[in-house]
Amino acid sequence: MDAQYNKLHWRCRRGMKELDLLALGYLERYYHDAPVEDQEAFARLLELQDPQLMGYMLGRETSTDAAEARVIGVMRSLLNP
Repeated sequence: MDAQYNKLHWRCRRGMKELDLLALGYLERYYHDAPVEDQEAFARLLELQDPQLMGYMLGRETSTDAAEARVIGVMRSLLNP
């Protein structure tokens, strides 16, 4: 694993267990094969506070950034395997 992946793995540790599972799920299953734009969007999403990120996961809020919206959609799909 490279340094960037390790950094992201650490940042996936959230205050909410549900967000931990969704973020780690995306990182482990989709991150490496995602386009660079989506990888960057995932990193930006990890910068958000837990309540805002949870709002995205629950569909209460939507991102206006297309790449973030794609990543959010993939992460949300992990809710219903």
